[in-house]
Amino acid sequence: MKRNLIIVLVTVGFMSPSLAEPGDAARGQQDFRACAACHSLEPDRNMTGPSLAGLWGRKAGTLSSFDRYSDALKSSGILWNDQTLDQWLINPQRMVPDNVMPFEGMKNSGARADLLAFLKEATKSGATPKQSARTQMNGMGGMMGGGGSDPNLKKIEPAQKVKAITYCRDTYRVTTADGKTRAFWERNLRFKTDSSKDGPEAGAPAIMAAGMMGDRAAVIFATPEEIGRFIQSRC
Repeated sequence: MKRNLIIVLVTVGFMSPSLAEPGDAARGQQDFRACAACHSLEPDRNMTGPSLAGLWGRKAGTLSSFDRYSDALKSSGILWNDQTLDQWLINPQRMVPDNVMPFEGMKNSGARADLLAFLKEATKSGATPKQSARTQMNGMGGMMGGGGSDPNLKKIEPAQKVKAITYCRDTYRVTTADGKTRAFWERNLRFKTDSSKDGPEAGAPAIMAAGMMGDRAAVIFATPEEIGRFIQSRC
């Protein structure tokens, strides 16, 4: 009996602290806000990083709808579970050298336990995504941006519907469906594409907030081919 007790105590002593105690999913949902800038909880809705839906039990680097895995992660052989995800959150580069995730790690074991508790529930099949990752613009007058769910770029306000873009020297001028034209320094206007079901209609790009300053925005096109065709060099 004493020998069995010693084995149990030694085993518990070597367990990760975040796994020795159950985490708080409500607190973990708050912590997930930092992850939501790059990861969606919706199946196959990939962003900077892959969707986290169905993460538990998935082999690292194998989500078929995501094309930007590093070779290091694809060849790691890791199976995501409580233990491997805890180690990943501590220090991704130490766990998988040369992976491309720009995350320095979460050293607080309690915070990791909370985050994992939230993710384990939120990534289950059939779970309703509790948090979205992108910011949206409340009209052209609201270029500071704001939190909220991902906007459907097929259903946006006239102030967000781009009708024309001209380029002269170092300045882009974007005219929207409400008749207004806004000038952007060339380094402050980004051009993106969104081919998802919520992306813009072909030939009808959308302009959205990008960053915390009022002079920064992103024009989102349906396809890459539209970008060159849409912008006219004209002073």
